[in-house]
Amino acid sequence: MQSNSSPHNNRVDIALTALAPASWGLTYLVTTELLPPGRPLLAGTLRALPAGLLLLATSRQRPVGAWWWKAAVLGTLNIGAFFALLFAAAYRLPGGVAATLGSVQPLIAAGLATALLHERMRRQIVVAGAIGIVGVGLLVLRGNARLDPVGVVAGLAGAVSMATGVVLTKRWGRPAPLAAFTAWQLLAGGLVLAPLALAVEGAPPALSIRNALGFAWLATGGAAVAYQLWFRGIARLPVGQVSLLGLLSPVVATLVGWTVAHQHLSAAQMLGGALVLSALWIGQRPARGSVAQSGVVREDRELHPVGDRQLHQQSRDVGLHGGLAHEEHVADLRVGTPACDLDEHVALSR
Repeated sequence: MQSNSSPHNNRVDIALTALAPASWGLTYLVTTELLPPGRPLLAGTLRALPAGLLLLATSRQRPVGAWWWKAAVLGTLNIGAFFALLFAAAYRLPGGVAATLGSVQPLIAAGLATALLHERMRRQIVVAGAIGIVGVGLLVLRGNARLDPVGVVAGLAGAVSMATGVVLTKRWGRPAPLAAFTAWQLLAGGLVLAPLALAVEGAPPALSIRNALGFAWLATGGAAVAYQLWFRGIARLPVGQVSLLGLLSPVVATLVGWTVAHQHLSAAQMLGGALVLSALWIGQRPARGSVAQSGVVREDRELHPVGDRQLHQQSRDVGLHGGLAHEEHVADLRVGTPACDLDEHVALSR
């Protein structure tokens, strides 16, 4: 079996993982052009639940044992609670402030990975995270930004929720094929969002064909595909690298607003975008020394040590009895996603 530690494979993993936050950056355009206004929680619910059901139907695999509650925890942190907190922050704060608060997530994730996974805190990740915060601030902040204490707490809590979800996803590994693992989390996140959407936004409105097309994109490209790529990246890359890739969302959202919605792009925004891209470049550079030091296989084996007997038991529990599916599964375990102006949609772009 080919190792994932080669520079080429590392670049492929980074590129594939980056497609997830890039697709989330398209959410604001889909929301403004195709979805009913003022329904962000409904959008989150109809993005997560149908995608989860689709992936569950294709994988036909349910959680086993402790993975019932683990999947619920991960789905809540990565999707349900994260999106609800992000909505609360964007509702009480200008979207630019909410997005800037969310940009601290890579630094939180790197700190949690050091504490819980014993990943080495690389200086370049800290530097890249700090540059990313400044870049996102220039990209989306406006001069009339106001601070609401509850909104600030919600924004920071959303960043903590996402960071914790990424780290726990890495720590617990993946006990099933990627489609099933993603389905469990999407369903859990959607079940958290559904009652909130009903309580806050009321019953769903009648949907037009345009609305249905928008929700179809969010459930497929924005969730079913994107979260599989995201969770795959978490398994294969260090936490700091994965978390920094999330900074692509506001960059893509801003570029789409400029090119498609013909919105003005200021010099400060261009500088901010350049800083975010610089942060991504710095954060994805391999550490000095061997590739294994930066990478992928050696660190994950230390962070998620699983014995052969446990691998066999987990594979047997989920019904993977030999063949290529078993080989891929074992490898992955060893290695172990109201209508408003541009800055507000950038904050909700995931």
